[in-house]
Amino acid sequence: MAKAADRAKRPARTSVWLEGKAARNGAGSRRSDQPTGLDRDRITEATVRLLDEEGLAKFSMRRLAADLNVTAMSVYWYVDTKDDLLELALDAAAGEMRLPDPESLSAAPWRDSLRGLAQEYRALLVRHAWVSPLVGNYLNIGPNWIKFSLAVQQVVRGTGLPTEKQAGAIAAVFQFVYGFGTVQGHYIARCAAAGLTPEQYFKEAMGAVSAQPGLEDVLHSSADMMEARGGSTVEEMWELDFTVALDLLVAGIEAML
Repeated sequence: MAKAADRAKRPARTSVWLEGKAARNGAGSRRSDQPTGLDRDRITEATVRLLDEEGLAKFSMRRLAADLNVTAMSVYWYVDTKDDLLELALDAAAGEMRLPDPESLSAAPWRDSLRGLAQEYRALLVRHAWVSPLVGNYLNIGPNWIKFSLAVQQVVRGTGLPTEKQAGAIAAVFQFVYGFGTVQGHYIARCAAAGLTPEQYFKEAMGAVSAQPGLEDVLHSSADMMEARGGSTVEEMWELDFTVALDLLVAGIEAML
């Protein structure tokens, strides 16, 4: 166990992107004693797939090595630590977001661009439920996260908000998207773990709540809102709620211009 004095010597935040390790041991640098066909890209892809299939809690370097049919030490030829690998996987997932080029962003209405970026971020969080807890653990300064961050900043600068309010606008929109996407992604992961569709899980949950004494007022109070909102599936309900909430945030930005 590390002593407190030793821990104090370490930086509070380290990153594979800050320590010169991101470009090391990449494809094309295989040593003669390393497994054929193994490189950092393949390891990162396998990591993303395992995190999707089994979740963050079950992920380990040993499990990854078994999936790749190599020894755990073979993986460590390409990454120093599990944290380094999770950072690489996190940035690889961020690369799935479809970002318009800077010139297109400058020409497009900022409202459409902001909604598009928000939808891409939400889709990422829903598609990969393990991304949201990792976003809070790492610095997120890999190349794909940097591209996303620059796109968001460019769009918010184009709103016409005063510079001192732009960071707050980014926080309002994308902290909301983070929370919404995290809840939705974890809900879908929970449904899959229970062997149920989102609709089946929703019906069972509502049935369990309605059977509990003392909760009738809550259900009755929300019934008219749910009926007015509409949506015949859980996915449609998510979409309707997300659209309205995002429209409210866009309207808030417009009101401050």
